[in-house]
Amino acid sequence: MQLKKTFFTALLLFIAGIVSWEYYCLEQGYIAALNDDLAIWAVQRSKLENMSQQDVVILGSSRAHFDIQLDQWEAKTGIRPVMLACDGSTPTPIFQDIVNNTDFNGTIVIGVTPGLFFSAPVEQVPMWKRPKIRVDHYYERTWAQRINHLISVPLENTFAFLNSSEEEWADDIDLKSMIKRMYNDDRLNESMPPFYNFSYIDIDRNTTMLDKTVNDTAFAATIQKVWMYFGKNAPPPVKEPIINIYKDMLAKYNSRGGNVIFLRLPSSGGFRQGENMGLPRDQFWEQLLAETNTPGYHFEDYKVLNQYDPPEWSHLATPDAKIFTTDLVSILLNDKAIPNLQ
Repeated sequence: MQLKKTFFTALLLFIAGIVSWEYYCLEQGYIAALNDDLAIWAVQRSKLENMSQQDVVILGSSRAHFDIQLDQWEAKTGIRPVMLACDGSTPTPIFQDIVNNTDFNGTIVIGVTPGLFFSAPVEQVPMWKRPKIRVDHYYERTWAQRINHLISVPLENTFAFLNSSEEEWADDIDLKSMIKRMYNDDRLNESMPPFYNFSYIDIDRNTTMLDKTVNDTAFAATIQKVWMYFGKNAPPPVKEPIINIYKDMLAKYNSRGGNVIFLRLPSSGGFRQGENMGLPRDQFWEQLLAETNTPGYHFEDYKVLNQYDPPEWSHLATPDAKIFTTDLVSILLNDKAIPNLQ
């Protein structure tokens, strides 16, 4: 009898703790949403094994992830792209994986965020390490990890306190992230401002920006401070080695009928000023297109694509991203640059 009473007391305390912590998380502005982790990326990567020349894959960093909306792309073309963009990283390791380890020969749209795209091709560099870890996880994941992901999806969609990312410097509220920050000496010794999550993803990794980012200028300013910090501490760009990697990979991919499009998505404010100074368009973007002989679409070349002001300088608010995607796809279809099943 005493054991039964102890069990139910412990159960009630456990439930009370969960409810209290969930309430606190919701009060702090966190929401129940899927984590953009290795597992959910790997599920999308697995789709390439059974895709045809009529399919589309999106690569790039967070701008491609935010600005290209899958519903709008599918509505215009009848094709739902596979979203493999990886935030805060270069798309190159993922592109290399597709070229070298698959038979896929469809259309790959590669978002070019200059400061990330032209980063040193060294695995120790964070911009390369992040996507490489995702590629490695896809090949090395166990059945236990796959089952764990399936179980975690409904839980993450239910409880805000499970909201987390895989970045050591992100201010996530889940227990694992807080412990990681507690013991991360590098984070404690540097002056990096807090980096708050400002988006959530769906099961197919379509991204939605939080309304708070648009409506709360003080919150948007905290993200701008992170961009300024990264800009001041960014390593020098690496141009020729990156272009040479793409020349080799594009030759191989094009030889099997593949189609690649480079895409320069909108930026503004201090972010755009820094890009203009450190990675001038004519010396990086134009040279990339010329030396690889690959089509590219720059937002500044089209009035309908150059009418937006990203709230934190680097990503479109979701209502704008939906219009942007529709207009972008119309341009690509008019140029017959992408497949259309409509």
